[in-house]
This record gives sequence, C-alpha cells and structure tokens, in this order.
Amino acid sequence: MNQIDKFDLAILHELQADARLTNAELAQRVGLSAAPCWRRVRALEQAGYILGYRAEIDRHKIGLGVLAFVRLDADRSTGGLTRAMEEAIRQIPEVVSCHYISGTGTFELQVVARDLESFSQFAREVLLNLPNVKDMHTSFSLGEVKAGGALPLAHLGLPGPR
Repeated sequence: MNQIDKFDLAILHELQADARLTNAELAQRVGLSAAPCWRRVRALEQAGYILGYRAEIDRHKIGLGVLAFVRLDADRSTGGLTRAMEEAIRQIPEVVSCHYISGTGTFELQVVARDLESFSQFAREVLLNLPNVKDMHTSFSLGEVKAGGALPLAHLGLPGPR
C-alpha cells in the first residue's frame, strides 16, 4: 500500500472519531460494503497507517490530577548515552509522552502524577536519576484546552469524508 485513496482517507477519519465502530457501521459511513472495508482496514494496519486502538481515559477520574511538562537536558549528547536515556524513559509509566527536541534541552516529557507532592518525589527519585541527566525544567498544566485530538488529513489532497 503506497498511496491511500478517498475510501482509505474516509476510513482513517471515521476511526479517529470512533475506533469502536463495527465493520458494518464503518463500511456504511465510508460508502463500501463490509468485505472491502474490512480488507482496507487490515491493509491500513499492515502498512502502518493505523498503529493501534486504545481507550482514552480521563486522567482526573483515575486520580492523576497533575500533568507536568518536563524538559530534560542531557549532560552529553553522544549516541550511546542518548540511547540509554531514551530506553530508561520508555520504561517509566508516568511518562505518557516523550519527544527528542531541538533548541534548549534534549527531551520534552509529559508526566502525570496524583498531586504536586507525588510529582516532586517522582522527579527527585526517578527523573533526576536517569542516566546522563544534567538539568530538569518543569512547567505544569493549569488546564487542558485540547488533548487527544485526531490528526488532520486535509493535506493529503483527497476529497474529504462525507
């Protein structure tokens, strides 16, 4: 699968909006019969367009009231040290997102915690003890404006979903 067409685009659009659609519901929404729709979804999965399906959970309802943005500065930016830092970060469940960034800093993390006290303890005991960490800078979310949004698809230049 090298290119996607208008049906694939419509499938991606619909699944981003509601990944719990049955194949029959999805097929009806995109204008296909069930079998071709199912084959297209499988092809999109196998080609890596669809990476997975998961439930979006309200972090507040499960007691994670703090969302912190943490910039970690590496002591040295050599390949082996950076890879060790990346692997250590991947293993931490409280880190829900991590990006290797340009500009000031090396990594930008999104970290969740129950409250400020538990975040403080986590930062001191876990983040500052990661391999190759030189410095840490933290900002806290005061409220979410937009989170967990669907990716825009209009740039693909295909007719939009119905």
